[in-house]
Amino acid sequence: MEDLSNYRKSYEKSELLETNIPEDPINLFNRWFHEVEDFGGVDEVNAMTVSTISLNGFPKSRVVLLKQFTFEGFIFYTNYNSEKGKAIENNPAVCLSFFWHSMERQVIIQGIAEKTSENISDGYFDSRPNGSKLGAIVSNQSEIIPSRNSLEIQLKQLEQDFQNKEIPRPKHWGGFLVKPISIEFWQGRPNRLHDRIRFQLQADFSWKIDRLAP
Repeated sequence: MEDLSNYRKSYEKSELLETNIPEDPINLFNRWFHEVEDFGGVDEVNAMTVSTISLNGFPKSRVVLLKQFTFEGFIFYTNYNSEKGKAIENNPAVCLSFFWHSMERQVIIQGIAEKTSENISDGYFDSRPNGSKLGAIVSNQSEIIPSRNSLEIQLKQLEQDFQNKEIPRPKHWGGFLVKPISIEFWQGRPNRLHDRIRFQLQADFSWKIDRLAP
């Protein structure tokens, strides 16, 4: 047995107080995101865990990249026919989480996912490198494949087919917008008395702010 009980760390880099937070959580997320980016120590600040309820009834989490966020919500892109895409279609209630260890911060977002408009998906797809575009076409994401080699053969064929041609976005690939109903900000503090501030969306679209015990 590997005993990890002595893995301990003192969290002392920042604090999160009600006197220093905006009324809208997206403003706070924006501030934290860029503070972490400026502080450094995180390879991909936009890496987040997306948790869904799979068709077999079990939760499943995986790391994807946040590509846009606005006052409406958080956008990532995927194959709609993938395991996560089918899970979201069946149950659009999802959870997003960020852990930024360099500043001892975590953000947990609960929300409802919906497909982005086609023009938004087209715009992002057009901005991708050609290799990523072809990868989205060749991969039947989450499906069983015979070998790595078979995937690479298909990719080489696509590279020939689309040489000097525009690569269209496949209709089964696009964005999901997660509209938040709850956003919790966690700031590590000494003696495990961490700061936890939760924003909950109200019927009038204002945000209720509560402090949670650590």
